[in-house]
Amino acid sequence: MLTLGINAAFHDCSAVIVRDGEVLAAAEEERFTHVKHGKRPLPFTTWQLPFHAIDFCLARAGVTLAEVDHVAYSYDPWAFDGLDRLTGSTGRLPASIALPLEPGHPPVTGSPWDPLFLAYIVNAPGQLRDGAPHHLRKRLQIPRGEQRWQWHWVEHHLAHEASAFLAAPFDECAVLTLDGRGERATTSAGHFSGGHYHRLAQVEHPHSLGLLYERITGFLGFLHSSDEYKVMALASFGQPRFRAEFERMVRLDDEGGYTTAVPDDAGLEALFGPARERGGPMEQRHFDIAASLQKTLESAVLRLADWLHRRTGARNLALAGGVALNCVMNARLRDESAFEHVWVQPAAGDAGTALGAALWTDHCARGRPAAHWRMEHALLGPEWSDDEIEAFLRWTGVSFRRAADVVEEAADLLARGRVIGWFQGRMEFGPRALGARSILASPIPADMQARLNEIKDREDFRPVAPVVPEEHRAEWFEAVKGGDDPAPFMLFIFKVKPGMAARIPAVVHADGTARVQTVRADQNPRYHALLQAFARRTGVPVLVNTSFNTRGEPVVCSPRDALESFWTSPLDALVIGSFIVEKRHGG
Repeated sequence: MLTLGINAAFHDCSAVIVRDGEVLAAAEEERFTHVKHGKRPLPFTTWQLPFHAIDFCLARAGVTLAEVDHVAYSYDPWAFDGLDRLTGSTGRLPASIALPLEPGHPPVTGSPWDPLFLAYIVNAPGQLRDGAPHHLRKRLQIPRGEQRWQWHWVEHHLAHEASAFLAAPFDECAVLTLDGRGERATTSAGHFSGGHYHRLAQVEHPHSLGLLYERITGFLGFLHSSDEYKVMALASFGQPRFRAEFERMVRLDDEGGYTTAVPDDAGLEALFGPARERGGPMEQRHFDIAASLQKTLESAVLRLADWLHRRTGARNLALAGGVALNCVMNARLRDESAFEHVWVQPAAGDAGTALGAALWTDHCARGRPAAHWRMEHALLGPEWSDDEIEAFLRWTGVSFRRAADVVEEAADLLARGRVIGWFQGRMEFGPRALGARSILASPIPADMQARLNEIKDREDFRPVAPVVPEEHRAEWFEAVKGGDDPAPFMLFIFKVKPGMAARIPAVVHADGTARVQTVRADQNPRYHALLQAFARRTGVPVLVNTSFNTRGEPVVCSPRDALESFWTSPLDALVIGSFIVEKRHGG
């Protein structure tokens, strides 16, 4: 049974294909179109299906659209009915409810959303059937009478939830999702056990921790729904002196719910002073605002998690939703909540809802099987063979060489202080570069963070992250609750061990922490071997890993993207498949 999952509502359009419960391929549309997060100027913002990502997924599965059994769309336009009752509502559900595969389809009424937006969603099945762009139509269009797939609208937060509990390494877990907004829900909590999922509580629009974080992201001069991670980084440089002001904006109850009351722009300026203009100078109050917001978020989510643990008694917690990309918050949940193990979906944002929609639809259509696929890695995107890479490099006329041992030669470059673009195997699904489309460097020079921020044209305060073999993590980073739980998706911070920070200064943040990625040989053999080769030369089994892109660009996807990014940035070398393209040092 083949199920195609699609996200194409707010942002981060994506596609996923699942065969009998196993994910075969997943990709974000931005990797093909170069439009980051899919955000175009209105009226074109994300209002298209991810045709390129769909085409890739079908090709990877070796099928046509006509051979797909189910199409799952991670948004339910009919869930808008009755939105008028949300005024003043906390949105808490008083009792557990079992969610169906496919809700009923009453008329769309009472929607405060742009009618054009809603019409686009409702017409998505027709767009997929016969509205693809002309250059893909022949590959996607289905001849009349040959369509066999069933279309499923999957509620947005259910898609988030399923992307967690049906991909996590748990047979039973509590589930918490937090984002800006869906059709109604902004936060949801539930319990997955015995192959069944029950939602226990939800918070509905306009009350939203995600929207609060978005508002302050914009107030601090960054792009909302895009740059929230920058605010998280800012927070470590500040003091939470505005925490009381933020805590008045968030009121939690004792039943898994909360309300938010965020002032308008004038109200925020009365509390915190003038909003920062985009690109304007940073003041201490900006750091303090970020620190106060971050602490308020962490405290609120810890309260929600404690309620959920009491309600479910579960040992494990699975997280999704854009807010779950906040690795500082995740670390506090790991270390301070009552849950023994915490797992976060690596594509926790809206891109991951395509995964959740596909997995949920497959799960229900196959009779809710007890066993499910486990997400051991995120390497689910496009790849190019050495033959294809070599043919492309020859076509460009660029000078390159085939390495006798690409791992050893790359380790030599890194040990000499070179910064390399690393393009290997299948691309990552989700926002983090995890060793397939990465920029890599030595963590030993203290100035490497500044150098990388200059290469990528990033703000000076932005940290860079370390990657370490899973078997060496305990030597370099403090032990945490959960013991040997891996961190393959770079979604948790760890304290750097005393005495080790001086050896890897480039990756140590202002508060003595680092956002760590661990890797095993069976997850990514060449990446793991590179870390070992670098350790043999330096005594340090740690590298800096940051995404292979420059400012405003998505992470590179194809050999062409990689070569363009290499030549338009001060990278020293490009290690692509078994080949190396190198600039003269200083050139």
